[in-house]
Amino acid sequence: MSDFTKVRYTLAVLDLAKSTDYYTSVLGLSIDFTAPGWTFLSRGSFRVMLGECTDALPPAALGDHSWYGYATVSDASALFAEYRAAGAVFTQTLSDKPWGMREFGVRTIDGHRIMFGQEL
Repeated sequence: MSDFTKVRYTLAVLDLAKSTDYYTSVLGLSIDFTAPGWTFLSRGSFRVMLGECTDALPPAALGDHSWYGYATVSDASALFAEYRAAGAVFTQTLSDKPWGMREFGVRTIDGHRIMFGQEL
């Protein structure tokens, strides 16, 4: 059986420049490379491809269907503090969950929602 070696989320965004700025300045990802209409970003093993789709339904209009990822991190408390200082909008604040995770959620400027958690 083959193992996954990387996971990259592919997201439609309304304004590529604004979304790229959010992912770099607020979420701390680095730009790996760009192509016309695309930005490829990463932070460690967390990878995202942003594709500009100016006519797409905004993720914020999708309600619960705007969730796209859960990233396990080494220090959820430190990441939460980093994102709070950077001005992230939280869907859930940092808390310990009965399923053994310390986690929090953020909402991007497009309305995509991401969870970050640390195993307790």
